[in-house]
Amino acid sequence: MHTKLLTCCSLFSLVFLSHGAKIEPQTIALTARTVPRGSTFRRRASISPASIPLDDFFLGTDLQWFGNITVGTPPQEITVVFDTGSSTLEFASTLCGAACSNQVQFDSSKSSTFVDLGRTSSITFATGVGVDPVVGANYRLTLRSARDTVSIGGLTATGVSLFLITDQTPKFNIDPFSGILGMGSTAQGPFAGLINQGLPPLFSLSVVAQDIGKGELTLGGIDNSKFTGTPIFASLPPGSGNGWVLTSPGIVVNGQTTSLLNTSRSIIFDSGTSNVLFSTDTANAIYALISPDIKPNANEPGTYGIACDRISSLPATIDIGFVSQDGTPFNLTIPSKELSVGPFANDPTLCQTLINAFDGLELVGGSLLKHYYSIWDVGSKRLGFAPALSS
Repeated sequence: MHTKLLTCCSLFSLVFLSHGAKIEPQTIALTARTVPRGSTFRRRASISPASIPLDDFFLGTDLQWFGNITVGTPPQEITVVFDTGSSTLEFASTLCGAACSNQVQFDSSKSSTFVDLGRTSSITFATGVGVDPVVGANYRLTLRSARDTVSIGGLTATGVSLFLITDQTPKFNIDPFSGILGMGSTAQGPFAGLINQGLPPLFSLSVVAQDIGKGELTLGGIDNSKFTGTPIFASLPPGSGNGWVLTSPGIVVNGQTTSLLNTSRSIIFDSGTSNVLFSTDTANAIYALISPDIKPNANEPGTYGIACDRISSLPATIDIGFVSQDGTPFNLTIPSKELSVGPFANDPTLCQTLINAFDGLELVGGSLLKHYYSIWDVGSKRLGFAPALSS
């Protein structure tokens, strides 16, 4: 959904639970290990994984998943996207008023553990809600810094730095969730607090199609019932910062490639973005190997489309190449059935295709991740993939 492009928010300071608490790994259902170098995390009592169920959203396209956390004392339930494309926690608050009227709003006055830090800032996003393209600053949040207790899947961290949404642009109005919990490759926020208590520094995602079942986020572990085979791991390259980035040596479409596609590139893995972003020349090269009739839609800059009555017959298998930690090449594949992300609002006879053009950013989201069980290993700075059991 939302990948952060600009932010003036500062990094967090965290106050953690006492070392006497024991944490077990937890699984969080979603609707529709080595500590990092230089880390200040201290190993404490072991915490078992927790699983959180995830719900699926975006107008039936199975490309956006979200789940529940609680904030404050007593706890108030807030629904968030667990977003590997960002690093901070922000959610709608009563300070937002009418601008956030479609979301559940956190009331800080009802939390005895809430601390108002008083700093204001804003975030502009590079990707929008679902498959909606970003135009200018049409996806922008105004924030106020704070700290409070946050629980995920029954696991609790105290004194977590967070941001209350005090205003938002109208594009966020359709969100059925209240905010975003960043899950970048350098643990921050409540996840960092849980790691400090002894939770293994990794999480896993199962984001299956809604007609198959609910998705699931597992903090601190791997759910072996969700995939087949043995996961393949690839290391994040040096300089990845807080991003989940892998280097791809090339892209193949329907068994074919070009000199442009057969070029090394860095690709971001973003669970908060619904479809795929590539530079304009790469998007054009991919679509040229699928159908010359896929054209840019001038009414929504960055998007492409083709007549809906043709799209189901088009072969559109996209293989994105990577190299495992042991040097073995492997592909992550987006199958033909992902080509359409639904009709355009202004012309229901024209269907939008899965890749948006965005120069300066190359990224894969839900349309790829839903076909794999993914393991996001913060401690070892690597990403793992296995075929999803339901794909």
